[in-house]
Amino acid sequence: MPRRMIYLASRSPRRRELLKQIGVTFEIVLLREDEKRAPDIDETVKPDEKADAYALRVACAKAELAAHYMGRRALPARPVLAADTTVVCDGRIIGKPADRTDAAAILGRLAGRQHEVVSAVALAMGGRVEQAVSVSKVWFGPLTPDEIRRYVASGESHDKAGAYAIQGRAAAFATRIEGSYSGIMGLPLAETAELMRKFGIEVV
Repeated sequence: MPRRMIYLASRSPRRRELLKQIGVTFEIVLLREDEKRAPDIDETVKPDEKADAYALRVACAKAELAAHYMGRRALPARPVLAADTTVVCDGRIIGKPADRTDAAAILGRLAGRQHEVVSAVALAMGGRVEQAVSVSKVWFGPLTPDEIRRYVASGESHDKAGAYAIQGRAAAFATRIEGSYSGIMGLPLAETAELMRKFGIEVV
């Protein structure tokens, strides 16, 4: 019988919702049980590193480390899924905002122009890693300082690449999208489904 169960190495509720949308059953694997502990993966951007290479490196590192942990814990062998999403504007990688001031500055930079959202996904099991990357373009309309202030005050910017959630209130900012809507949310489903098929996992 085809497999349907995987491990998901992510805290993101959006990625959980997206996997459920395509009928994939999963168990959560946390690389850090305590969020106050130092990260297990170095997510620092390397000098001259391109956004797609950066996102793929981080996604693969998370998937491989989680798969290693699963092996050490003698848990049932299943593929481990990990993903990473970043935003690019003017060739510069924009990650998650450090605080509300940073979030407002990021949104001010994205307002009234186009940026890219790069989402990488990796699936690992038994030393095998499959990977894919999705690049989408998003255009924001002009934003007033008051609109940015109210959005940041809503808390939706927190822990989001580019300081916004396209599936939330920020949908009102996007005047045009080219590419994968689910990729902009954080998990490109077409690419994810293709990787899962390579491991014999049923989707949809």
